[in-house]
Amino acid sequence: TRITNKRTRYYKMVVILLLILIIVILLLTHLIRHYSPIISTITGLAAKYACSSVFIANRTVEQQRKENIISSHLKCVTMTVDNNDLSASASLFGFASRKAIYRPGLGATLISGLTEKQIRSQKFNLPSPPNVNQDNIPWPMGDKIVDDSVPSNINQKALENAINSLFIEKNPKVPIRTHAVVVVYDGKLIGEKYASGFSRKSKLLSMSLAKSITSTLMGILVQEKGLNIDEPAPVPEWININDPRHNITTRNLLQQTSGLDFQESYSKNCDVLRMLFIEGDMGHYAASLPLSDEPGSKFVYSSGNTNILSRIIRQQLGDKDYYSFPYEKLFYKIGMNSFVMEVDASGTFVGSSYAWGTARDWARYGLLYYNRVASSDGHGGGRYGFQFYLNKPATKDTTKRRFPNVPTDAFYAAGVQGQDVFIIPSEKLVVARLGATTASDYEWGADEFLAAVINATK
Repeated sequence: TRITNKRTRYYKMVVILLLILIIVILLLTHLIRHYSPIISTITGLAAKYACSSVFIANRTVEQQRKENIISSHLKCVTMTVDNNDLSASASLFGFASRKAIYRPGLGATLISGLTEKQIRSQKFNLPSPPNVNQDNIPWPMGDKIVDDSVPSNINQKALENAINSLFIEKNPKVPIRTHAVVVVYDGKLIGEKYASGFSRKSKLLSMSLAKSITSTLMGILVQEKGLNIDEPAPVPEWININDPRHNITTRNLLQQTSGLDFQESYSKNCDVLRMLFIEGDMGHYAASLPLSDEPGSKFVYSSGNTNILSRIIRQQLGDKDYYSFPYEKLFYKIGMNSFVMEVDASGTFVGSSYAWGTARDWARYGLLYYNRVASSDGHGGGRYGFQFYLNKPATKDTTKRRFPNVPTDAFYAAGVQGQDVFIIPSEKLVVARLGATTASDYEWGADEFLAAVINATK
């Protein structure tokens, strides 16, 4: 009887343990299914930025964790770099391993949508970089400062104090992490500074500064190919005249008024994260989304719109000319020789987010627009032109503007966490600031800083 009771208790215990095991397995299966896209996004993000940082910016994984603009997402992620394979991989507790590969001239590409073999077998007609030493070429085409005298109206001490202020962490809990600042007055480089570990040779990530680059490339395309931005945009997914998206114009895409139902919230499963870290053809993904608003009726900031523009440029030019186009028509013409634009798995430049250049190159880009006029028919409350922000008063409230201490003719390219290039024609200024600011609205003190720089040039 005792033996029988022991056996009964044993079998009951086995059944209970099996039931618990089944419940745990079902629960884990549910959690993995539910959170798999999120985990895959996180590891994809980590692999992509690790690959770019190591092979483009010459940073280490350890430096990336401390300095990179997405470092807060990487604490539990394991990242490894293969220098022989020119790749980086990432996983979260062994799950959702993702890989990005580096290809010279193309940057880092996350393996998405296509196999690694398919991506590596792609052929590109890349241009040869200028065979020059920019250290021996005068600014702005080169880095040699021939005349280091400062214009007599510049208060050098005040300018130095203004620049230095951006490298002082006043609130350690919310650091602004400025990496580089370059100030140009009337075409002359009058001030610059870099954080420890960075220099004028350091390549820095654009994030959404790349949107303005894409706008410039679209402008060149319009000039050279005669594309009418007020006609329906040449997007294959919208070619059917009965498709409500057929009425979306290239102007709508440029001004962020396409009406596409694209979520830029950076929350779990949002469109922008899926596009950047899950989809292989980013432009196609964005173009496949339905409408949420009538085209042209509402401003909604969208990285998807910009990647559609990038794909339009590719389709209009053809692959034979597409990959040399930004370099030969823009970058190399104005001395942006360090610049790298990265492609997605389909081979299209990620025009919304992935461009790398030195702080001086970003200042050169600002100089291209110096004394030029941004679009006057802004959207987003009157504050957005063609992939540039405008410092105009808001349409509904003429007393308010983004930077109240900065003239209304100022316009600027801007990227997440404080990547900014300001053009202020009336003050003869171009200012580039790059960093890794995580404060609310990525506030690093731009208004006060620009006001101080303006006062220093009076």
